[in-house]
Amino acid sequence: MSLETLLKESRERFEDELAEFLAIPSVSARSEHKDDMTRCAEWVSAKLGELGMKAEVLTTPGHPIVYGELMEAGPDAPTVLVYGHYDVQPVEPLDEWESPPFEATVRDGNLYARGTADDKGQIHIHMKALEAYREAKGTPPLNLKLLFEGEEEVGSVNLEDFVNDNVERLACDAAVISDTPMLAPDLPSVCVGLRGMVYMEVGLKGPRQDLHSGQYGGAVVNPANALARIIAQLKDDEGRISIPGFYDAVKELTAAEKKALSEIPVTEEKFAEEAGVSATGDGEAGVHWLERIWARPTLDVNGLLSGYTGEGAKTIIPATAMAKVSMRLVPDQDPKAVRAAFEDYVRSLAPDGVEMTVQIHADGMPWGADPEGPLFRAASAAIDAVFDREPLFIREGGSIPIVPMIEKVLDTPVLLLGFALPGCNLHSPNEWISLDLYHKGIDVMTRLYDEIAQEYAS
Repeated sequence: MSLETLLKESRERFEDELAEFLAIPSVSARSEHKDDMTRCAEWVSAKLGELGMKAEVLTTPGHPIVYGELMEAGPDAPTVLVYGHYDVQPVEPLDEWESPPFEATVRDGNLYARGTADDKGQIHIHMKALEAYREAKGTPPLNLKLLFEGEEEVGSVNLEDFVNDNVERLACDAAVISDTPMLAPDLPSVCVGLRGMVYMEVGLKGPRQDLHSGQYGGAVVNPANALARIIAQLKDDEGRISIPGFYDAVKELTAAEKKALSEIPVTEEKFAEEAGVSATGDGEAGVHWLERIWARPTLDVNGLLSGYTGEGAKTIIPATAMAKVSMRLVPDQDPKAVRAAFEDYVRSLAPDGVEMTVQIHADGMPWGADPEGPLFRAASAAIDAVFDREPLFIREGGSIPIVPMIEKVLDTPVLLLGFALPGCNLHSPNEWISLDLYHKGIDVMTRLYDEIAQEYAS
């Protein structure tokens, strides 16, 4: 049977297996899902074993890592490391889901469930590509190493140690990661830039307990009021971040890079529609909207908690207030330096009468790649064969901490080739992936095997 025929006849079977994968609630951030995380890792390992891989579940101080090898192509063939993550984000707010978050549901050609796009659906593309290639064509012309972690959504806290401790085991000629989006269904994209991140939490403590706002208001510092004032001073009226020294390492795009951004065939109006907002904004004034999310640093409040939030009124001065704040960084910004500057700045804004705590939850380096060389030529050829057009080279506003780590520690180029779409509700209710792009992704990956083997042999 030809590969084309096999892929066509296997669509329903592949989707059924993906639904089984998505049904496991592998929420890494919640302790009540610890057993589900182990169950999910064992499910993935078993599926890799069925593909002929030498697969195992490796324990860490946190959630397990799944690792599989298929080295049948021999020592002269190139070796490709595929990275992904099987953990997913929490599903709240649950009442906003149109169908149960761990029950895969098809609507209008899209598959809805937590993890469809980030990242279970995308790592399943790699698993099914290997299965299809072996069934239709036999042994792939390259060696494969699959590394799937269970802590990406909580900062990959144990991954760096694992990579550093297994450099020889993970040695490869190239790495491929599918955890990024395409610009549009007909605009296949290769990501060549990621922002880094620093994720902080700021807490304020005032009185020993909540106080009556009539008896104490005006004479006692209100932690919620104080925190609101601090947050308001993190940006100026032009959308620029106010932390001293924050922009010192930020490089301006060249005129050519700015021109290339302006020519990307996606409109600001379409972006706003996908985001469900009436207009874009909140970034630096006068900066192109794509530059703001791809090539400029940002600061956002991710969560606020203080006081009474139940039904009706309760007139109190809350004893505590808390905000979670993330900063996305661009190449040449140092997360550790930004973290220190942030803490110094918010502490300088804290009024007398409250105690402040500042803690770090996660950080990661920014990354950029030059889309030249055999890996990117192979990707372009495989994509062109399926989509009948070469990919756009784009940047991504998000962060994938392992990318710069792999590039540095393993000394290998990294290809970011994803098949999600803007507006697929990453980290939000009703997450989805296009089934058409899911299957095209499998097709691209099977072709990528041959293209990489040819490029690295020449």
